[in-house]
Amino acid sequence: KELDRNVALRVEETDSADKYAVSGRGQLHLTVLIETMRREGFELEVGPPVVIYRTNEETGKVEEPFEMVEVRVPEEYSGSVIDLFNTRSGELQDMGLDDGGESMSVIKYLIPTRGMLGLRSSLLTATRGTAIIDAVFDSYREKIPGDIQSRDKGSLLAFEDGTITSFGLENAQDRGKLFVKAGDETYKNMIVGIHQRPGDLSVNVCKTKQLTNMRSATKGITVGITAPIDMSLDACVEYIATDEILEVTPTKFRMAKNPDMLGKKGKK
Repeated sequence: KELDRNVALRVEETDSADKYAVSGRGQLHLTVLIETMRREGFELEVGPPVVIYRTNEETGKVEEPFEMVEVRVPEEYSGSVIDLFNTRSGELQDMGLDDGGESMSVIKYLIPTRGMLGLRSSLLTATRGTAIIDAVFDSYREKIPGDIQSRDKGSLLAFEDGTITSFGLENAQDRGKLFVKAGDETYKNMIVGIHQRPGDLSVNVCKTKQLTNMRSATKGITVGITAPIDMSLDACVEYIATDEILEVTPTKFRMAKNPDMLGKKGKK
């Protein structure tokens, strides 16, 4: 049905009967489809977006899509923007001041589409929401060898199944920024936050205070708990790495480690 009216969408079957490879015109196009299905009552698991490669018939080399990106940002943040593009294999094309006279820098980069995945949220964070980003497809060029670093921090994973407690959050928030609040249900290897260092870390967010004759288990101190980050569908799709999945239900978004890849990782 969706393919009849959404002509830019491509759906292909995979080796598994319940998995489909969906191709579209960029991340926004696919997130609109996911949001539409969610509102219609579907439950689905989504993997991280990947780019479509092609082989050049003349040279026989694998090529990947590149985008021309223009960023307008206040001068004091231009250094942070350049650092972000350079870590993602971007190539500086032009840099100067905006003619408007508001001390805005205009930075133009040629960057692989692989490097653009998840870059928008990083740019907005680094520039405190002041960056104006405009990207357009440029061309297919020879693929850059190796992986492009998508994020430099790991994830905080739930240690066990259960209900999240204030006491557990109080200990976990020292390790990074959290996505969850007290009272939420969680399960093992569900992503509950961003680790402040590279690599993943399991934290016990369901930990309860030991019972004594002075205090009950449900009475916790909530004053020192930082408010969680509210993750939208777009933010979740940008955040997940290659070994992670996003669970979409009509009421919730949950991110977790891909159980199929956990076994492979352990064998290595």
